[in-house]
Amino acid sequence: MKDAVNLFKCLGDPTRFAIVSLLCRSDSYVELLAEKLSLTPGTISHHLKKLEEAGLVRCSRAQFYMIYSVNREKLEVPIMDYLVVDDALDDDTAYRQKVYDSFIVGGRLVSIPSQRKKREIICRRIVEEGFLPERTYTEPEVNEILTAWHADYCSLRRELIAFGLMERDHEIYWRVK
Repeated sequence: MKDAVNLFKCLGDPTRFAIVSLLCRSDSYVELLAEKLSLTPGTISHHLKKLEEAGLVRCSRAQFYMIYSVNREKLEVPIMDYLVVDDALDDDTAYRQKVYDSFIVGGRLVSIPSQRKKREIICRRIVEEGFLPERTYTEPEVNEILTAWHADYCSLRRELIAFGLMERDHEIYWRVK
């Protein structure tokens, strides 16, 4: 991911983007690029070094000149390939565990989280541990299961319905997910 960020960062600079655009048309050297872009050779050299570090540009010697060319292989990679995120970033297991540790002590909920995201994490845990997917429950049964978690079973019951984790029809409840 670091390489992808560096690549896009390099192309995000207007001067570097212009240099890469010129090099896509033909290989060139510092002085010619400086003339075409109305910049000093020192400025062009600085940008070429950054482009080389990102792997966008290659350099080779031809007599007295250093000739720069674009690395087409790097530019031909589809953008989607750069955007594939590391699985570790998608995994929220550590965050969920931190929420559990903060709000569940001794198998009971010490308080109902005020933040919606944390409340949903807790409600999912309650549904997974307390309710079977294929079974229906009466309201007193739901209240009894929720009371084992927290005294405010009415709020918990409302949240389970609001998050779409359970549904009800005429005081009969069932697990959705």
